[in-house]
Amino acid sequence: MSKFVCDLCGYVYDPSAGVPDKGVAAGTDFQALPADWKCPLCEGKKDQFYEVK
Repeated sequence: MSKFVCDLCGYVYDPSAGVPDKGVAAGTDFQALPADWKCPLCEGKKDQFYEVK
C-alpha cells in the first residue's frame, strides 16, 4: 500500500497503521477514507495529500 503525505504539514498517512485515535482502523486504504476526511494534524483536506511509494 502506498503512503500519502499532507502537502501542508508533512503528515504521512500510512494505511497499514491507520489513525486509530481518529477512528481509522489499520489497513484502511487512503481511497476508502471519506471525502470529508481531514489531516489529523493540520486539518488539511484529503485532496491536499499526495501519494508516495
